[in-house]
Amino acid sequence: MILISHRGNIEGKNLDLENSPDYIDRAIMKGYDVEVDLWLKENTFFLGHDEPQYLIDLEWITSRKKNLWLHCKNLNCFTFLTTYTGDMYRFFWHQKDDYALTSNHMIWAYPNQPLSDRSIAVMPESTNYTIDQLKQCTGICSDFITNYREFK
Repeated sequence: MILISHRGNIEGKNLDLENSPDYIDRAIMKGYDVEVDLWLKENTFFLGHDEPQYLIDLEWITSRKKNLWLHCKNLNCFTFLTTYTGDMYRFFWHQKDDYALTSNHMIWAYPNQPLSDRSIAVMPESTNYTIDQLKQCTGICSDFITNYREFK
């Protein structure tokens, strides 16, 4: 089971810190993967949910690629990442779609959508999923990811 911190959050939302590079690194150091919101504007990368907020570079992303799930927030970012072949980066695009296919062929499932063994269950704390349904998934993405440590 892959445990994915949502924007660096591990024990609840922290709007002041989420998507910040140091906050993401803390979640990675605790053993979690992290879903981050990534922008590419004028050939510059940024993290941030509603807008580009934290300046980063491709080296920052690449050095953490085994732990990052990149939620592309604009077409420039999505287009740039599609130029890489193989499993260089794990990335996807979605807004409120029921499902999104990630670049590594996982199914990013919007809350309360049916799950499969290829699914990443997103924000299960806000759903009616049973423990058995969650245990069949490939992964979980949550603001409260520490609550799912026993699934690993």
